[in-house]
Amino acid sequence: MKITLDLHVHSVHSRDSVNTIDTITRRIKDTGFQGYALADHDTIEGLPEALEKKGDLVVVPALEVTARGAHVLALDPNEPIPMGLSIAETIEKIHDQGATAILAHPYGLPRSWVSIDDTKNANLDAVEVANSAQFPYGYICSLNRKLAEELNLPVTGGSDAHIPDTIGRAYTIIDTPSTELRDIIDSIRKGRTEAGGSGISIYERYKKLLKIG
Repeated sequence: MKITLDLHVHSVHSRDSVNTIDTITRRIKDTGFQGYALADHDTIEGLPEALEKKGDLVVVPALEVTARGAHVLALDPNEPIPMGLSIAETIEKIHDQGATAILAHPYGLPRSWVSIDDTKNANLDAVEVANSAQFPYGYICSLNRKLAEELNLPVTGGSDAHIPDTIGRAYTIIDTPSTELRDIIDSIRKGRTEAGGSGISIYERYKKLLKIG
């Protein structure tokens, strides 16, 4: 079966997001997606509420870790990962928990520009190639895909939504035997994924900056 998930969504537990869990749940249902990953910055405080309110949606527990020179998504973490570690150290901490490590938005202006040397031997599990918040979207996606190909890693996509309007803007299609969390994550690690979406508008970027819901 194939399911569509937004694998990178922020809630109010990320200080730069205005998305409540109720809003995320409603927006994901409106898109027709089967679920999402709640990936707040350096915290998993929102996960209990997200899991409680998921209904028939799939909620992938996640965390966006602030590493040195990059952000790394941890899928199904047990606890937060210390900030400011190298990419390799961050991934080691993620794997120590049995979680899955995805390099988030490797490239993008004005801030994201990962060092290739830091990724080659870092033991990543996948690369987020479609991230609707990155600019310019099409060009950045092509750079991200090239990196994933060079590293021979699976691809994912997520909106990186901090405001309701952009939830579901980018996504991952996963070919999975079931909607059980372990099957979904195993399918991602095996590369049974497609990533797609579109970029956010200048107006939406402005709303995100000013935290306008």
